[in-house]
Amino acid sequence: MKLSKFGTKFTRQSAINQLMVDLGEAYASNHPDLCMLGGGNPAFIPEAQALFGREMQTLIENKLFERMIGIYDGPQGEQSFRQVLSEYLNRQFNWNVGPENISLTNGSQNSFFYLFNALAGDMPDGSNKKIMFPLCPEYVGYADAGLSDNMFISNPPKIELLPDQQFKYRVDFESLEIGDDVAAICLSRPTNPTGNVVSDNELAKLKLLAKQHDIPLIIDNAYGQPFPNVIYADANLEWDNDTILCMSLSKLGLPGARTGIVIANTEATQTISALSGIITLAPNSVGAALMTRLIQDGEMENLSNNIIKPFYRNKLDVALAIFNEVFNDLPVRLHKPEGAFFLWLWCENLPISASQLYARLKQKQVYIIPGEAFFIDIDPNWSHTRECIRINYGQPEDRIRRGFEILAAELRSLYV
Repeated sequence: MKLSKFGTKFTRQSAINQLMVDLGEAYASNHPDLCMLGGGNPAFIPEAQALFGREMQTLIENKLFERMIGIYDGPQGEQSFRQVLSEYLNRQFNWNVGPENISLTNGSQNSFFYLFNALAGDMPDGSNKKIMFPLCPEYVGYADAGLSDNMFISNPPKIELLPDQQFKYRVDFESLEIGDDVAAICLSRPTNPTGNVVSDNELAKLKLLAKQHDIPLIIDNAYGQPFPNVIYADANLEWDNDTILCMSLSKLGLPGARTGIVIANTEATQTISALSGIITLAPNSVGAALMTRLIQDGEMENLSNNIIKPFYRNKLDVALAIFNEVFNDLPVRLHKPEGAFFLWLWCENLPISASQLYARLKQKQVYIIPGEAFFIDIDPNWSHTRECIRINYGQPEDRIRRGFEILAAELRSLYV
């Protein structure tokens, strides 16, 4: 089969595809010693699953199930969900959004594919535009989302060393340059993979830079407020017509519903809607149908604040205690965990690459995510890019402990 440039680009080997294949095979093996510390799947929270099950039963009893699965929504997404969500956001954050400011997609990955390629790449005037990540490492799923090659540029972080073997990435505004070829600034907050939360002050500076250059600021809010609210830093959620805010239902516990949410000015949401109509006809209806009443009646807020956030906070506390116990004699630093459900470990002066460490651990049924691919467009000669790994801490305590102990033993053998 002869492939087009599109086909060639999107079927070539990529870090994210290989990792997902590995993780899928690991789950399928059902190995009794498997420690799945990699991947980004949300944990199964019994109270959340029960709530979604009850809501699905309610939809069936109220004859709404047939509509959910049997009728195409419009390309912008289900109208009543967008209306209810806009009213909630206005009450909660004192915004001024209407349903016309919200477009639904088939998940966050879908949202960013639309946004990146609508804004950047090959332009009608013959120029080439790029998406700027002002703080890297950044979400690995962005890296292969461009139809054009070399569509992303990143800025290396400042590294602030903290007590208790911790550190934090900061936006290096002194080195941050927004050239004429930048179409948008984009960051995740909380950040996947590091759990970093860009401060309100840093965010205000980025918004000002975007405004000065007449480009949008895109914020990936998949783990933030108001749902699933897995955020522990003191941070405010703001929106205006120059901001494109992306949200998701996945981290609430509905990754299979594939529901992404884009909140933006009407020019942006109509662009998303037009792309949706051509590429997928309409976004998935299941997430919107499940969540409409839950948002309207306050159950979503209770789920986020009183069930999901405490669940992950407890998991984090357990993981931190084990980290402090197991790694206290090793040159391993932990990025200050401020949100999401990941730990980002920096193994200083690691004698091998993180990818090689990943391969060694895989042989022992311990799966982590090597950090190289998260440093999008960062000089690979910077040794730091090969010294970091991502761990999902939303696992059972015994698996976290076993995985950490095996990782620590492997590191001790390498640092000898």
